[in-house]
Amino acid sequence: MKGALALMILSLALAACETPSTEAGSADYDALRRASADCSAQGGKLVLKDQGDPERINAYVCKRT
Repeated sequence: MKGALALMILSLALAACETPSTEAGSADYDALRRASADCSAQGGKLVLKDQGDPERINAYVCKRT
């Protein structure tokens, strides 16, 4: 019984540490850095859409330069 409880607590702890997907998530430093690098590799510049929420990654678009 103690082993099952310990396993359940460990599973919950690991689930809490899971990194959420940034596909439509927050525009944190790492997400913006990756998106900017991907955009630069395509010959563009990452910019915020008109009326876009700067805290959401899907509010940015790659514009060709």
